[in-house]
Amino acid sequence: MDERENLQGDAAVAESLDQMYKFNTTSKPVGAEEIRKAWETMQEYKRGKANLENKLIENEKWYKLRHWEVMRKSEKNQVEPASGWLFNAIANKHADAMDNAPAPIILPREEGDQQEAKTLSAVIPVILKNCRFEEAYSRAMYDKIKNGTGVYAVLWNPALSHGLGDVDVKRIDLLNLFWEPGVEDIQQSRNVFYAYLRDNEELEEQYPQLKGQLGGKVMDLATYQYDDTVDISEKSLMVDWYYRRSTPDGRTVLHLCQFVSGWKEPLFASENESEYAAGWYEDGEYPFVFDVLFPLNGTPCGFGYIDVDKGAQEYIDRADQAIMQSLLAGARPRYMYKIDGAVNEAEFADFSKTLVHVTGGLGEESIRQIQPPNLPSIYVTILNNKIEELKETSGNRDVSNGGTTGGATAAAAIAAMLEAGSKLSRDSGKGSFRAFEQISLKIIERVRQGYTVPRQVRITGEDGSMQFTPYSNEGLTPQPQGQMVNGAPTEMGVEVGYRLPIFDIEVKVEKASAYSRLAQNELALQFYNAGMFLPQNSDNALACLEMMDFERRSSVMQRIAQNGTLYQQLMATQQTAIQMAQMLDPTGRTAQSLMQQFAATGGGAPAPAGSASMPQEDLGESSVTRKAKEKTAQATSPM
Repeated sequence: MDERENLQGDAAVAESLDQMYKFNTTSKPVGAEEIRKAWETMQEYKRGKANLENKLIENEKWYKLRHWEVMRKSEKNQVEPASGWLFNAIANKHADAMDNAPAPIILPREEGDQQEAKTLSAVIPVILKNCRFEEAYSRAMYDKIKNGTGVYAVLWNPALSHGLGDVDVKRIDLLNLFWEPGVEDIQQSRNVFYAYLRDNEELEEQYPQLKGQLGGKVMDLATYQYDDTVDISEKSLMVDWYYRRSTPDGRTVLHLCQFVSGWKEPLFASENESEYAAGWYEDGEYPFVFDVLFPLNGTPCGFGYIDVDKGAQEYIDRADQAIMQSLLAGARPRYMYKIDGAVNEAEFADFSKTLVHVTGGLGEESIRQIQPPNLPSIYVTILNNKIEELKETSGNRDVSNGGTTGGATAAAAIAAMLEAGSKLSRDSGKGSFRAFEQISLKIIERVRQGYTVPRQVRITGEDGSMQFTPYSNEGLTPQPQGQMVNGAPTEMGVEVGYRLPIFDIEVKVEKASAYSRLAQNELALQFYNAGMFLPQNSDNALACLEMMDFERRSSVMQRIAQNGTLYQQLMATQQTAIQMAQMLDPTGRTAQSLMQQFAATGGGAPAPAGSASMPQEDLGESSVTRKAKEKTAQATSPM
């Protein structure tokens, strides 16, 4: 048997490959022979993830409340209740994820990159908005919660921005992605294949050489059970093949090759193009990012809540089925009827008949009701216990959904319960934040490589104001480490070369929940009532804030420090004015008038709410005026 038949496991597939790849030797690095080997490698990868594909398809049925298609054996015409306890757990986990959608803050590693990091912190959210990242994030979160793994692809799309090209972040279906079996990190795979279906007519328009050549099948993609009828007879399998090659100088570069079923040559191969000598993506990494819920050894994928809780959900529905069948049996009584009985059977079964005719004497032997079995209450108790088990194992307790138990009514108690009840969501969110860090770093690399032409970018300031500024990759390209001398960066006569700007990512929550916003607003009011925003209290307020941790703490500290500095400058100016007035008017009336004016115009801020008011002197002099006079006297008295 041919070796390809061993690899494919199907002689017909091997024969199809033989017919497709009758080729002439080509001098290009990627040709028909390389495409044939790529098909075989992808088949091997597909066999390696067969169990994963079956699990994904089955989990989708559980998510769509069609799990009786999985649970059903040989019974027919049975009651099949599909309760939504597991679906409710998934929906709540997804709601938690959307309440904590990530947003990037770019941090520089070099002092000279501070301005570029600040600009990137404003540019990347615009890129994410333009490529509809929130939608991709939502779909990937469903994949992560249901199946344990959400996958993103950070790509460069040349069709965006009116042909200039831009970054595109997409959610990827695991059924369409293939990697080397046994690796735990997708970056460790020798090859990565992304397969998808494209319309034949669209392909022939884009690639005229495919006219009349499409329609051959080499591999069938696993698919979900769709509600709609999906016709794929006029579609062909398109494959994006990512692989790595070593260069003569010892570097490893990433290349992309695109090919389609039914055509023996590559439609595009970056390795065949001289302009991609540095690779398709110059960072050398596959563009895919895996966000895993519960990790597994030996695979980059994990398992999700459907895998954990579908057992409890199955027994909940089976117990519910038995109870519902008993309920229906009791609600619609059945009877045993003697064949030679005296009761008119047709009239007895017709509920519209008021009278039922009987021949002869009516005895209990002619017709008798079948008494349905009464289910003991223990069965309902077991059903409720299974429901509680699913809630516990999924972390979908009542408090997580906004309900409380045990009579807790105080806001502090409810807040503490919410905090304790969201541990699993916070843990899952941290994993998503780690994945988002990788997404943000890849976006920076795409910008570094693709933003060669300046384009207008909308930047929104913290105050909501918008600015439109041109932006390019000028600040991301290698920067000279010294003064340019004879075309080379030089420091003290020594050529020092270039450095590549590198950044770190800090992830913040883009959209906090309503409760988080309320808590933040309450904290601000507490600061105000405590007098922490009074400029004369700036030193004490800053000392207090240094021991605290909350969102945007640094900006609050910066504002308080600025107000404190302005207050000190104002007080110094007032003291100078009073000293000059005393020098010009020895009677002191001018100085007294100035002090009263300063006090009336806010030279001293009022005491915070709840603080004791200071007693005033008999002449009606305010405490601010008195303190100003004391400071002036101390400053002008001789030593």
